Amino acid sequence: MADDNGTDDQDLEQVDDDQDLDLDDDELDDEFDLSGVAPAGAFYEAPEGYRSGFASFVGRPNAGKSTLTNALVGQKIVITSSKPQTTRNVVRGIVHREDAQLILVDTPGLHRPRTLLGERLNDLVRTTWAEVDVVAVCFPANEKIGPGDRFIVTELGKVRRTVRIAVATKTDLVTPEQLGQHLLDIAALGAETSTEWAEIVPVSAVSGDQVQLLADLLVGLLPEGPPLYPDGDLTDAPEEALAADLIREAALEGVRDELPHSIAVVVEEMGLREGRPADKPLLDIVANLYVERDSQKGIMIGHKGSRLRSVGTAARKQIEALLGTPVYLDLQVKIAKDWQRDPRQLRKLGF
Repeated sequence: MADDNGTDDQDLEQVDDDQDLDLDDDELDDEFDLSGVAPAGAFYEAPEGYRSGFASFVGRPNAGKSTLTNALVGQKIVITSSKPQTTRNVVRGIVHREDAQLILVDTPGLHRPRTLLGERLNDLVRTTWAEVDVVAVCFPANEKIGPGDRFIVTELGKVRRTVRIAVATKTDLVTPEQLGQHLLDIAALGAETSTEWAEIVPVSAVSGDQVQLLADLLVGLLPEGPPLYPDGDLTDAPEEALAADLIREAALEGVRDELPHSIAVVVEEMGLREGRPADKPLLDIVANLYVERDSQKGIMIGHKGSRLRSVGTAARKQIEALLGTPVYLDLQVKIAKDWQRDPRQLRKLGF
């Protein structure tokens, strides 16, 4: 019998074993909990003058915040996409230096919300602003300063005591003349909103231009104190959360219209397979990819499961690269009807 994608059972058996296509419209798991990990205490006496603290990148959706976070950390820990509002969680990236430990807090893009999810993401951003030492507002150099930027800077003005800097991102996409005008526009926005920029710095996360300078400037604005995380840790995000984000990143590629905002991913199970030799580990991951409507499920699965298979393959490679372990991914598509607007569904999805 055909499913809602017009795919019969025989067709589904042809999908490779990296993905298990479960087409049941199950309710979300009541036991799901995606809690973060709090920072550890100080680990040892730091040398005199050592600095440690938190800096948050904020800005409009798709302003380059996540790409910049990855560039500073030196490894991909935050998903990136051309689709707006890709980041939905606060993810901390940890930069270790001999003179400092810089904890980067990547936040969702602040925007005018149209759903309950959007309101909760904005609340998450505002809460973060009040808890960090430095807020770096990102202004993409290839886009003119607009109402969205003015809205963010105005909202940031309501937070007291937090140091503010301005970062002109994506400088590799503009000419020197365009960049010069963009920097003047950022300064003018600061004057217009009575915002005092501690620094205005242009960077390109893609080419690496001035990324190290930005790190130096951020460190200089941190308070003195011991390191807050063990040496070698690059993020405090749980591995389950990182895997879920990488699956969602793969699912975002090639979709359009409203579908990107309708995609959520929950990792239900994750652990090393028992009985494997120590030198040949295999990490089993069982994940559900949720959409809001029946028609979206068909799009996500694709003809004879082709789209879901490509999503699973791309996600598996990214997870393996991040965690350094071969992965067996069991990926299923399910429906959580109108979850962006449903408080109960949002709670179960960790928002």
